[in-house]
Amino acid sequence: DGQAQMFEPDLSSPDKPVVAHVFKVLNDPFVGKLSVLRVLQGTVRSKSEVYHNDGKKPIRIGHLFRLRGKEHAECEALGPGEIGVVPKVDELRFNSVLHADPAQVFVPPALPIPKPLYGIAVELKNHADETKFSGAVHKLMEEDPTFIMERVAATGQTVLRGMGELHLRVVLEKLKHRHNIDLETKPTKVAYKETILIKADGHHRHKKQTGGAGQFGEVYLRVEPLPADHPEGFEFVNETVGGSVPKQFMPAIEKGVRQVLASGAFAGFPLVGVRVCVTDGKHHPVDSKEVAFVAAGKKAFIDAISKARPALLEPYVHVEITAPADKMGDIAGDIAGTKRGRVQSSDVLPGDACVIKAIAPLSELMNFSNELKSITGGQGSYTMDYSHDEYTPAAIQAQVVASYKPHHHDEE
Repeated sequence: DGQAQMFEPDLSSPDKPVVAHVFKVLNDPFVGKLSVLRVLQGTVRSKSEVYHNDGKKPIRIGHLFRLRGKEHAECEALGPGEIGVVPKVDELRFNSVLHADPAQVFVPPALPIPKPLYGIAVELKNHADETKFSGAVHKLMEEDPTFIMERVAATGQTVLRGMGELHLRVVLEKLKHRHNIDLETKPTKVAYKETILIKADGHHRHKKQTGGAGQFGEVYLRVEPLPADHPEGFEFVNETVGGSVPKQFMPAIEKGVRQVLASGAFAGFPLVGVRVCVTDGKHHPVDSKEVAFVAAGKKAFIDAISKARPALLEPYVHVEITAPADKMGDIAGDIAGTKRGRVQSSDVLPGDACVIKAIAPLSELMNFSNELKSITGGQGSYTMDYSHDEYTPAAIQAQVVASYKPHHHDEE
C-alpha cells in the first residue's frame, strides 16, 4: 500500500519475503564498497534482485560473502539471522533496508546515533588534492555515521566533526595512510555576526582620473538598526530627491553595500540587522559609471558603520549534560563560573546520574568534550544545539576585532 511501516523480524522461516538491514559500510581499497547486512527475514541470494528502502526500482545483488575475520568467503545465500557482505552496490547506505516487496516502505530501525560535536578545522597542504579529499571524506562518512564534514560559510572553514579528539585523530590517520592526503589542523572559529546599535551617517566621494574618461560617484547614506526579528536582517531604501543620484545607479550603490554585508565591516563576519537609507549624492554626466557608485556605496557604508557603535553578536547554544550525580556541582560551577553560561535546571536521575540543562556561548564550549571528560573521568556526555545570539562582552569583542586581518576595501 506504499505506507511506511515498522518491521518485526521473523527469524523462524527462511521462506518468507526477504528483509535485511545494512548496519555497516566499509570501503576496501582493493574490493571497493562493502555493505554489511543482517538478514531479518527470508533468504538473501546471490544473483538476485531486491528493493531498497522506498525505491521502486530493483537493485541487483551479484555476489554474497560471509565474513571470517579478515577473509571473505563467497556464498550462495544468507538465511534469517545471518550476517554477510554485499560488495559493490553503490545504492546501499548505512541503515538501508532491503526487501522483496516494492509496494511496501520499510522504516529502518531507529538507531541511537550520537551527534558529532567535537570539531577541528582543516586545510589541505596540497590544494591539488581537493577532489581526492572530497571523495575520501565521503567514503569515511559512509563508513561512520558519527563523522561529518561541513563547510562553514560564515568563517570560511572546512570543519571535521566527530565524537572526540581521538576519533578525529583516527580519521586524519586514515586520510593520510589510505588516501595519501596531508591536512593542516586549526581550531574551529566561532561564527560571530556584526551589527550596529545606533543610527549614523556615512559619506564617500569616489573620484578617479586616468588618461581618458574618469570615474565619479558621491554617496551620502544613513544606517539604522533593524528589529532582531526582521525576516531579512537588511533593508535598502532610496531617500534621494531631485535626481541627485540617477535611479540607474541605485543598484550599484546597493551592490557595494552588499559586498560589505557578506564580508563584514570591522571584524570579518557577516553584517546583520541594518537598514541603509541613501539620502543624497552627486553624479557627473560623463564620468559617473556603475563601478564608481559601487565603490562610493561601499566606502560610505563602512564609514557609517564605524560611527554606529558596531557590535558583535555571538551564538549561544542549549547544552544538556548527563554525568555521575556526584559531579553535578563541579559541572554546574564550570558552566556558570568559567563559561559565562546559565544553568536552567539540574536533576538527579536513577542510577546515581544527573542531567544538567544550560545555555552558554559557543565560544566557551569549543573544547568542552575534553573538559567534560576530565571532570567526569570519561563518564559524562552532552548534546548541544543552537539557541540564539547575544551581544558579545566588550573585552571579548575587542580581542576578536584585534585578531581580524581585513581584506583591503580599497578598490580605488
